[in-house]
Amino acid sequence: MSDVKGIDQQRVADWMVANTPPVEPPLTFDLIAGGRSNLTYRVTDSAGRAMVLRRPPVSHVLATAHDMGREHTIISALYGSAVPVPKAVGFCADTEVNGAPFYVMDFVDGHILQSAEQVESLWDEATQRSAADNLVDGLVALHGTDPDSVGLGELGKKEDYVGRQLRRWYGQFQSSQEQAREGGVFREADIVHEVHDELVARKPAQLEAVIAHGDYRLDNCIFATDGTLAAVLDWELCTLGDPLADLATMMVYYSERGDGGYSLSAASTAPGFPTRAELAARYAEKSGRDTTLVPYYAAFAHWRLACIMEGVYVRYASGAMGDEHDGATGLADEVVRRCGLARDSLALLDT
Repeated sequence: MSDVKGIDQQRVADWMVANTPPVEPPLTFDLIAGGRSNLTYRVTDSAGRAMVLRRPPVSHVLATAHDMGREHTIISALYGSAVPVPKAVGFCADTEVNGAPFYVMDFVDGHILQSAEQVESLWDEATQRSAADNLVDGLVALHGTDPDSVGLGELGKKEDYVGRQLRRWYGQFQSSQEQAREGGVFREADIVHEVHDELVARKPAQLEAVIAHGDYRLDNCIFATDGTLAAVLDWELCTLGDPLADLATMMVYYSERGDGGYSLSAASTAPGFPTRAELAARYAEKSGRDTTLVPYYAAFAHWRLACIMEGVYVRYASGAMGDEHDGATGLADEVVRRCGLARDSLALLDT
């Protein structure tokens, strides 16, 4: 067996044969590119069955982050609901097997959209628009799913979602900075503290609590060939929370043509994709929710992303993600830029 970082292939294969039948050894493990948080692998057995395994990063794991059991519980609960998710097939809490907990789910065939060129090669403009509509409708379906009816009523507290998130991510940011100090890669980022204080001061009252994905975006979804939503992935940040925070996260990650890198996904710059304003309008129409305060939640989403990027920066700069050090400086700069975008969004509330 060739080495695959993060996988003890023999132990994991033995566990999967015993716990996720039918599995026909030998198994092959391939790291799926693109992940900067949890590590995700495609697992294929000798009969051609494909599955996906997810585990935490190999080091620099922050407290409360990367809870594999939680992700497994969420997709198990949502499977068969109006929200499309992969079928969970096994969870391993025994760290003796692979050094950290992991879970396994069925592989869902389809497309994860990464670039405008990819999108244009797949679909005409009408299908592109339909895919964007389905992205929004998937979020509406999630927020319309009663947590208690699918066994997720105790997933989190139902009050003060943004307040709790501000405390959580500020704590994560501070933990990341401590790790940076210990690893000799620390640098000041005062703007993160300043924007945090602005968000706390302007926090709106929460009106309802829904199942909030926490990282709902175009490239965390799989689309079928006809543009329908085949599966929503990456439930690491899911909890009970404010629906507008989920909507704003989707919009923050969603690029428009010519908007100068506001967001992170280039796929939505294909000509058939609508604007962020059109996404929000469809969400408002389909969900019946008032989206007036979305600029506040967008500011929060930018700031939270800055906190997440701080952790990724530390992992890259310290070598925890392998030999890829080149992106560390860019990530450090992006932490500051995201906080600038958060301030710009807060300013919209005053116009």
